[in-house]
Amino acid sequence: MREYVHLKFDEMPKFWYNALSDLPFNLDPPLDPETQQPTTPEKLLKIFPGPLLEQEINDVDRYIRIPEEVLKEYAVYRPTPLIRAVFLEEFLKTPAKIYYKYEGVSPTGSHKTNTALAQAYFNKISGTDILYTETGAGQWGSALSYAGIKYGLKVNVYMVRISYLQKPARKNLMNLFEGNVTPSPSKKTKVGRRYNDDHPGSLGIAISEAMEKALDKNNAKYSLGSVLNHVLLHQTVIGLEIKEQLKKLELNPDIIIACHGGGSNFGGTILPFVPEKLEGKNIRFIACEPESCPTLTKGEYRYDFGDTGGFTPMLKMYTLGKDFVPPSIHAGGLRYHGASPIVSALLNNNLIEAQSFSQEETFKAAKLFAKLEGIIPAPESAHAIAGAIKEALKAKEEKRDKVIVFTLSGHGLFDLPAYI
Repeated sequence: MREYVHLKFDEMPKFWYNALSDLPFNLDPPLDPETQQPTTPEKLLKIFPGPLLEQEINDVDRYIRIPEEVLKEYAVYRPTPLIRAVFLEEFLKTPAKIYYKYEGVSPTGSHKTNTALAQAYFNKISGTDILYTETGAGQWGSALSYAGIKYGLKVNVYMVRISYLQKPARKNLMNLFEGNVTPSPSKKTKVGRRYNDDHPGSLGIAISEAMEKALDKNNAKYSLGSVLNHVLLHQTVIGLEIKEQLKKLELNPDIIIACHGGGSNFGGTILPFVPEKLEGKNIRFIACEPESCPTLTKGEYRYDFGDTGGFTPMLKMYTLGKDFVPPSIHAGGLRYHGASPIVSALLNNNLIEAQSFSQEETFKAAKLFAKLEGIIPAPESAHAIAGAIKEALKAKEEKRDKVIVFTLSGHGLFDLPAYI
């Protein structure tokens, strides 16, 4: 039988988990590109509001309380279900138990809403009126537009041009929530005017355009949907709920998997389990990324800009280089040249693994999952499915009863042209 594990609202996490407090190493600080020295809080406050900056650098408090106003909005769709993929198990004839955490039930269809609501709230109480951001596939832009409506903020989104053309429904969703969407590169910014009208764009360019506009406006801030510490912090509601749901099943995970672009979904899924790994438990964490944008599997671990134009502080991370323009694959949310500093440091210290998958293998896994489990996954999430199938087949070869958990970070109902 189909196995769902639901939590009641009062079982939902009331705190975010701050992994920085438990890591056995310190992250290298962001650098000011002008001085090559650690950037000052004053410069960062031009970009982010005070409460988010405090969360970004907090390496002391293990748990950070979720404001009641944010919990109220989380309650619209959280806790999200943990579902056993029994039909997929039967098809693969694997002894492994496969569970997926389904974040596609959020108002905009992905995990991005978890941090969008938090960021919009902290900006609102800090006096921000306008938010500028970028988006790849449109999931983050949709989530922030929705959150902007909730807290009375105007949201301007620079959407990577190839995704803007491939995924018109995402633009329509952002417009529904009164988000203003501009294909990137655009003629609205100095950075955008460097490129031809037929340039496919990249997240690095879109970030630069959003940053340029945010720095040029009063009462405006920039908002990022992945990579940064505070974004991963907000996403830990995913992993914290998984822990409680596995307790109800009296199971311990052997392998935890999520797709990886910038790191918010992967980080939010695995970070609450990192203390157990540090205590010696044998848990594997696998980040699944596209072969065409192999940041973790082929990138260099060094300082680099988070954007193409060089507006952001320099971060120590795995990177393909700020000028890297990925091929126009359909998993637009994973087409980013860099990675979260936290995820990068975990990989550099051999606490996590990274695997890459071709677009063909990814969509094959996605279509199989849709036919068996009845959910059409986003192309980004399909990388995690491909990873789970790979590990389930290994368990079959080894004749081992493993517990595999992955996060299905979003639905693919707006991505049907990609499947076609």
